[in-house]
Amino acid sequence: MIEPYLEALEALSDPERALQMRKYHKADRRYLGLANPQIDGLTKSWRAELDLEDRIALSDALWKTDIFEGRLAAAKLLTQARLRPDDAPAWRLIASWTPDFDSWAIADHASMAAQKRLVANPDRLDEVETWITSDHMWTRRAAFVSTLPWTKQNHPKPHELAARDRILGWAAKLVTDHQWFIQKAIGWWLRDLSRHDPARTIAFVEAHREAMKPFAVKEAMRHLKKAGG
Repeated sequence: MIEPYLEALEALSDPERALQMRKYHKADRRYLGLANPQIDGLTKSWRAELDLEDRIALSDALWKTDIFEGRLAAAKLLTQARLRPDDAPAWRLIASWTPDFDSWAIADHASMAAQKRLVANPDRLDEVETWITSDHMWTRRAAFVSTLPWTKQNHPKPHELAARDRILGWAAKLVTDHQWFIQKAIGWWLRDLSRHDPARTIAFVEAHREAMKPFAVKEAMRHLKKAGG
């Protein structure tokens, strides 16, 4: 089943760009050298022609190739607000990918797919909460990138506020984790939150500034400093 889809990706390959990408991402896998819009175009057409069951099967197969563009395509195939008739198999597949994360680009694309499935069913936050205790740094980071939608509501409902506070609680537990990508993820989450809930952002930073890395504090407060001149 996967062969024609791999052929479509490979037909757009750019060996020179692939070499540059390999050097940039510093991960030992095959790169084809495709740009994001090229992958978007392919996956858009694949989503239109495949039912959900076949899309999930194709996503699984593409992910298992460990080709950079294959993994991005796998995530993009499942990045959709509504997946009918049942999105549970898609969520289970996306969640199963987290132990494979080893670079920010792949992790972020998969986390964007996770965002849609979490918004569709916030009860899945129970599972995501277990990620923050993982020994795998990229899984811990995914807990924040996957929950970015909860930073964005201007008029959150009570259950959305409860989720927001819950995720801030995860951040409070990990502020002493000084790995760069964890601090960056916490700063990113707070930065996005600051646009819609500056009070919570300021309260978090005031409470945890001493434990956070200075660059994470700066990232969290970036928009607030601009707003305050």
